[in-house]
This record gives sequence, structure tokens and C-alpha cells, in this order.
Amino acid sequence: MTADAGTRSTSSSLRFKVDGLDCQNEVRMLRAAVGPVVGGDDKLAFDTKGGIMEVAGQGISSLDVIEQAVATTGMQAKLLPQPDKPTTSAWLFKVEGLDCKNEVAILKREIGPLVGGDDRLAFDTTKGLMTIAIQQRVSIDDLLRGVSKTGMSGALVEDGTDDTLLLRVHGLDCKNEVAALTRELGPLVGEDKLAFDTAQGAMTVAPQSRATLEQIEQAVARTGMRAEPWSSPTPQDSATCDAVGFACSCAVDVQEALSPPLPTNLPGGVIYRIHGMDCADEIAALKREVGPLVGEDKLAFDLLNGRMSIDMTPDATLEARIEKAVSRAGLRAEPWTEGATSEAAQAEERRRRIQSWLTAASGVFAALGFAVHAWLLGGIVAAFEAGEHGAGATPLASIILYTLAVLCAVRYVAPKAWLAARRLRPDMNLLMVIAVVGAISIGAWFEAATVSFFFALALALEAWSLGRARRAVAALMELAPSTARIKLDDGSERDVPAAEVRVGSHIIIRPGDKVPLDGRVAAGESEVNQAPITGESVPVFKSEGDEVFAGTINGEGALDVVTTKAANDTTLAQIIRMVGSAQGRRAPSEQWVEKFARVYTPVVMVLAIAVFLIPPLLLGGGWEIWFYRALVLLVIACPCALVISTPVTIVAALAGAAKQGVLVKGGVHLETPARLKAIAMDKTGTLTEGRPQVVEIVALGNRSEGDVLRLAAALEARSEHPIARAILARATESGIAAQPAEAVQAITGRGMTGRVSGRDVWLGSRRYLDERAISSPAILERAGALSDAGRTIVAVGNDQEVWGLIAVADAVRAEAKEIVAALHRAGVEKVVMLTGDNRATAEAIAKQTGIDEVRAELLPGDKVAAVEDLVRRYGAVAMVGDGVNDAPAMGRANLGIAMGAMGSDAAIETADVALMSDDLSRLPWLVRHSRATLTVIRQNIAFSIAVKLLFTVLTIIGLASLWGAIAADVGASLLVVLNGLRLLNHGQRQTEGGPTGGAKIRTDERGHSVVARPAPAH
Repeated sequence: MTADAGTRSTSSSLRFKVDGLDCQNEVRMLRAAVGPVVGGDDKLAFDTKGGIMEVAGQGISSLDVIEQAVATTGMQAKLLPQPDKPTTSAWLFKVEGLDCKNEVAILKREIGPLVGGDDRLAFDTTKGLMTIAIQQRVSIDDLLRGVSKTGMSGALVEDGTDDTLLLRVHGLDCKNEVAALTRELGPLVGEDKLAFDTAQGAMTVAPQSRATLEQIEQAVARTGMRAEPWSSPTPQDSATCDAVGFACSCAVDVQEALSPPLPTNLPGGVIYRIHGMDCADEIAALKREVGPLVGEDKLAFDLLNGRMSIDMTPDATLEARIEKAVSRAGLRAEPWTEGATSEAAQAEERRRRIQSWLTAASGVFAALGFAVHAWLLGGIVAAFEAGEHGAGATPLASIILYTLAVLCAVRYVAPKAWLAARRLRPDMNLLMVIAVVGAISIGAWFEAATVSFFFALALALEAWSLGRARRAVAALMELAPSTARIKLDDGSERDVPAAEVRVGSHIIIRPGDKVPLDGRVAAGESEVNQAPITGESVPVFKSEGDEVFAGTINGEGALDVVTTKAANDTTLAQIIRMVGSAQGRRAPSEQWVEKFARVYTPVVMVLAIAVFLIPPLLLGGGWEIWFYRALVLLVIACPCALVISTPVTIVAALAGAAKQGVLVKGGVHLETPARLKAIAMDKTGTLTEGRPQVVEIVALGNRSEGDVLRLAAALEARSEHPIARAILARATESGIAAQPAEAVQAITGRGMTGRVSGRDVWLGSRRYLDERAISSPAILERAGALSDAGRTIVAVGNDQEVWGLIAVADAVRAEAKEIVAALHRAGVEKVVMLTGDNRATAEAIAKQTGIDEVRAELLPGDKVAAVEDLVRRYGAVAMVGDGVNDAPAMGRANLGIAMGAMGSDAAIETADVALMSDDLSRLPWLVRHSRATLTVIRQNIAFSIAVKLLFTVLTIIGLASLWGAIAADVGASLLVVLNGLRLLNHGQRQTEGGPTGGAKIRTDERGHSVVARPAPAH
């Protein structure tokens, strides 16, 4: 430590890099050693992934004391530099040509070093804006020169260097939050003053005088998000790994590495595991109890994993109050720790097992009681009739057995019912207990026992269905093996936990092995079965330079793979996180069911009271008869089947889609495809192969084809556009080296200009060729002929003449025509092509594929306008693109669908639906799957309501019994759950030979998957 002994820091907190801190064992040791010297372990926070320990300001003691305390654990602590002071001051630039991820990457490389790191930059590609948080002296001229080096041009917006605000908005990560913030802040500061970078959670407010920073922060809070001054992340100590490439301490299971990436102590909030939370009723109770303490907008729930997160950091007092509030809801809370199995979790598992045994015992006792009853009274019919004639008609032996059945069934129901009664908020637990007690009070022991048993069975069914859906998601985790065979520096190999393998390590994938991590093939060739991730039925050939992905299965060749991602960052890990979190984004049908249930239950309860009071008081009816019927209505008031059916159906449909290589980002997006009336598609890479090639070069004047290609290659050398790559590839094939170009500037949607060998030159589209007005009629006629043939024209020249034309073509996908027809058959009225290419090329492709409408020669802004027009005309519109360059247009559509998202983090993050492969057949499948999901949901809702209405009528006319009502409710619950779970395997493709092309996958004695292919026929 560089600080003198006894020095006490005045900063709000200190961050230490602790060598050896990489799992919960070290966390516990450090809490025990450091906690007492800093005023308690509540002053400590840990990030085991980064090896970071943070000491809160009020707990900061002598730095030497902290260092010595850490040393007692056998570890060493190093004080990290303090993060930049948070700031809201920023500079805002309008950058011409900034409209996609490619330009963002280029600007980061050029501008980042000038301002102290690319973490000080935020980009809004929709509006072409770049925001810079200034922490060091740098001139605007330097920044503008840096922008011009990228081939783009920039200008400071309104010269507002001091009045532009840059804020970090917690929760801002997709277009939904952008829309919410725009709605809330637009009237306050003006929509044109706002810019958003969802990748970094950044919001920029351009210079304005209508609102203060405090008013802006309050407006953000009203959306359920939180804004704070921007601060760049603290650079972490880049300690190098050992030569082996992995850490050899505290191995963790791969399932832990694939769980959502939450640190031990969440910096901006806290996460609890809620024991006993397994249905919507518990969530509603938690909102009522915990919401007033922290604000309901700060609560989020993960029902599948039984977790509650709070978007704030409570102090010790508030933590205690939160835990008490959870206990008042009849549940138990404990801080959530990644990968840990606590005593409370083990106790919860024991409770579930005991509850299952008690439910079974309740059924046995009820059946024995009825058997004794029937035996003593001379038959089953006599026992049924006697059940309605009071206590005297029930033998004592049967009463004892019925009592045992009731006690077993309500063991875990009664406490929740008591809590509901104390809160004066009746739930299904309270209604059931009232029905049981009421039945006992009138001597209907058989009814009381059967109602108790069936309700306990319904709870078990609910837990089972949730567990079934949870296991469907958990099955994704099992796709990736827990170990990887790593290649050491001396050439030897060793099996290590996959979670410990560092990026850049060499791993060996033997024939038949599952791939444990994402990586790139360094040596070897093989066919890889990608069906578990993409749903593709045909194995994909992989060789040097190709990407492989965790969870896929290697074929007959061995591969040497260099890892490109850690276990918790792989494409499979992202899919697991998305599927796990998607169930929290509720579908409209789920929201409707919850609203209906909130109205339905009180209405039926009021009806039950009316049935109990009105006939005896006004019509002379018997109190006991109408009391019994009121009890039946109380049983009917529980919307069990209704409430449980929709969430289970949605989760099953999400997991089923993931198994088919279709990642849907929540129930809200799962229902949209069923309502689509129009689908807009980008041409390149969607309807075509996305690999354009130069098919013809037309040299004009005294220029040669080599001159034309050389000039084009010089200007395109720094471009990432597919056409640029095609031109550069042709130049390489022809042995032409690109000359250096200077002052290259992009002209959005048209082309670019620059200087080559001291001469001003240009390159552009057919549209740009017309705009320059230096072409002869013969040149324009030749360009028109190439365009009519479906070619994309790239013209090159200087200020005086056109040097030549380069014709580029992109092959149409073989399946495109059938897919468009399948979309029409699925009910999509219009399939529209949106492209920046020329109209002749677009029309030629549309004619081949059966596209209904073509919009060509579109600039990025034109695509957005086109989608908005389609939404106005058709209502429900999807935009299909690559998820990156088409992000603005996808954001304006009702549904954004990214093609070929496997391996593309940005596509998975930005799209509402990500198709993991380039298989266009997934589009009509998605529409059919969505419609099947809605059909199942409607079937379940209609069936559940019909059962309730039927028994309501039967009860009033005296034909329904308690046991019949509860049995019907449980039967309905079982049927709707089984109906919903069908979607787990909906539309599973059966291809010839299966996904491995006729190969059988078996497991050898080492636990490796082995692909055994059938012998060829002779």
C-alpha cells in the first residue's frame, strides 16, 4: 500500500483487487477477517468474477489495517484507482454517416484514445448522434479531425459544450425503455433533444432551458428507471493468467457460470431468493407487503427461479424490514448467492417433499374414510347420500380418517390463509379453509376431506407444472458439458471445468464431443451438428477460421479451437438468460387473466354471500341448504385453472421456440406474430445469400478494368459494407493492391468521395451517378441495362468523367420463394422488400420470390418511414433484418426479427425475436407457433371459465356438491396444464435421418457424446 499507516480515506468507498478472490470460500474468509476492522461485513461487497472487494465509505479504516486483515487470509489486496468523478457535462456531435454498429466501432477506435477511453462515448445510431463525456482537456478541432479520419463528418450540436447532459439510466437496455422515456421526457424537454444508447444505458439531453436536472431525473423515475450522472467504469487490474490458461482454485460448475451474471452483492440493488414463491398469488402478496417499503416500481420477480430483485441498496434496518415483510406474506427471504445452496434452500426442498407426502397421505385417508363409510352403510351410493345429512350419518371411524385427511392437506395452507385473513385480503388459501371449516360445521365430513385433498393436489399440480417449465429451461444448460479438454503449452491435454477456461485458450474437441465454449477453429476439419442451438437439421462443415458454439455436437473429425468467450458469455449462455428472463415480460393474455381474476373472485364471493342470505331471509329457504351452496360457490371463486394455465403455456411456448432455434424475448412478443398482417424484409442477407460478388466490370473511355477496380478498391478499403468486401475480394483475386486514399468521406446512402494519387475521385450508386450529371446517354443506357438484369451498379470516376461501372449481384436464397408463399398461407397479407439497392435489382428479386411490394433505393431514415407507413396501413407489422444495421427500422415495427443471430451479441440484444440460424423457414414456423400458442391460451381460458359458469349454475339450482366443484377445478387445472405443455414440442421437425443425418448419438464410458453413423449401403 502506498498510503501511510493511519491514513483514513475521504472517498465514498475503496475498491481493492484481491489476488485469489474467485469464489464463495474466499468471500466468507474475507468477511470474517475484514468485517470486524471496517465496522461490520455489511460494509463489504464482492465481485468474485473480477476479484474485487469494495469497502463502503462509512466503513473505511486505515488502509494498512485492511491490507493486514486481508493478508491473514493468505491473500493480498491492492488498492485500485478511484473511478472518474460522475459528471453530467458532455459534448454532443451530429455525425453524418453514423447509422449502424460498424460506424460505432470505427468511431470508438478513433475518438476513444482522444478522450481517455471509448467508455466515455455514447451513440444514437437512429439519429446519428455521438455524445462525449469530457474528463480531460481536448479540443473540438481535434475531435472533428478524428471523426473525419473515419470517412464521416461531424459538427457540434448548437455549440452546447456545457449544457448537454449525459446520464446513465439504470434499466435502459432496449427500445421499450426508449419509448417509455421518450413519452415521459418528450413533453418536458422536446423529443428532438433526446438521444439514447441502449448498449451502454446512456441518455443524452441536448441543450435546452425547459427543465432542470432534478426534473429530468424525476421524470425518469416515473418510468420505473433511475438516472444518475455518467461515470465511466473503473478499469480493473488486468492481472495476467497463468500460462496454462485457467485458474486451478475453487472450481465451479458450468451451471453456475451460465446463471444470470449477478455479483455476490449487486452494486445498484439487492436480490433475494424467496422460498415458497411459486405462483402469481405470492407475487401479488409480496408487492403488497414489500412495495410500500421500497416502491413497487423497484421490484422485479423471477418466478421460475424464485427470486425477487430490488433496484436499490437497502441499509441494514431496511433489509430487516424487507425480510419481515416477506415473512408477513407467508414466505421466507434470504440474500441470493450465485451457485450456492443454502440451508434455507435445502429446508425449502424438504418442505416440498413433505408437502407431497402429506398430499398423498390426505388422499389415502380420504379414500379410507369413504371406504369405511360405504362399508358400514351398505354401499357407495348410501355413503354419498349420507354425506349430505349431518354428522350423525357419518361413522366415527370415518370422521377420524376424514379429519386426518383434512389435517394433512391444510398443513401448509392454513398459515397462508391466516395471513390473508389478518390482512383482510382473501386469497384462494383462505377461501378453501373457509369452505373446509364450513363443511365440517354442517357435518359434511366427506366433502371437507375431498375439498382439502383436491386443493392440496391442485397446489402440487401447480408446483409440478412450474417445475416442468423450469426443467425445460434448465435442459438448455445441459447442452454444454461441464468440462473442457484444454491443450497445455507442452502439448499435453487436460480436462478442466469449462467455467475456468480463459478466453484465448486452446481446447480440443474430439469426435462426438459436445463443444463446451464458443470459439474459432485453429486446426482440423469436421461437421458440427448445430441443431441444439439453431434447429438446423443438417450438420455444418467447420474448418480453420470458422466459429463453433457451446452446446453443439462435433462430428467425426477432431478440432483445435481457440476460445473467444468465457462460459457465462457464450451464445448458449445468452439464450439461457434470455429464456429465463423472458417469462417476466408478460403477454397481454397473462395480464388480461390477472385482471379478470382480480374481478372474478370478489364477484363470486359477493354472490356466495347473497346465495347464503337472500333465499333464507326473503324466500324462506333452509339455512343449512343455502349455506352449503354458498360454500360450493366459495370453492368456485378460486380461479386456479384460469390463473395457472396462461403462464405455464407461455413458458412452455418460449422453451419450445428456443428448442427450434427461435429466441423470443418474452410473452409480449410471442403473441404478436399471430396478429401480423405484413412483414417487411431487408433484401441483403435475408432474401439473398448476403454474399454479393462482382459479376461484370465495364471500363469506359481509355480506362482498363484494372484501373476501374484499382480506384474502387482504394475508396472501399476501409469500408465494412458487403459490396465493398465483394470489390476488395475481386481486386485480391486479380492481384490488384488497394492504393491509399485520403480524405475519404461517406455520403449516406449514395457513396463516398476521397483523394487517390492526388486526384479527387468518387464512387457511388446508380442514384449518385445520376446526381453527378457527368454521364453520357450511352453510359446511362449501359447502367440501365445492368440494373434491369438485377445487378447492383457501383460507378467510379473523377470530377470530369466516369471511369467505369462495376456490376455486383447477390444470389437469391433457394428457399425464398417457398417461404414467401408459406407466409401467405399462414395469413400474412403483404410481404414487402425494403432495400437501399436500385429498383431494377429489387424488382428482379421480387419477381423471383413472389414478394408483394418493393421499396427500393431507401436511405436508413427512409426504411424507418416505410415501416411506419406499413404500421399505419396494416396495424401489425414485423421487420426482418440482421438486428444491427436494421435496428432503427426494427424498432419502429411491432415486432423486430433478427436473422442469423447465433454468434451476434448485438442481434440477440436488439431484436424482439432472434432466429439463431439463417433458415428462413423459421419465419412461417414462428407465425404458426404464435397462433398455436394463442389457440391453446384461448382454449384454456374458455374451458376454465366454462367450468366455473357451469358449476355456478349447478350450485344455485342445487345440483353441485363441494367435492364435485373442487374435483372439477383440479381436473380443469390438470387439463389446461397438459394442454399448455404440448407447446414444448410443438412443430418439432422430423427430417430424414434426424438432425444428425441418420447418425445415432450415444454416450461413451467417459461421458462423451459419440456420433455413430450407419454403414453405407453396398
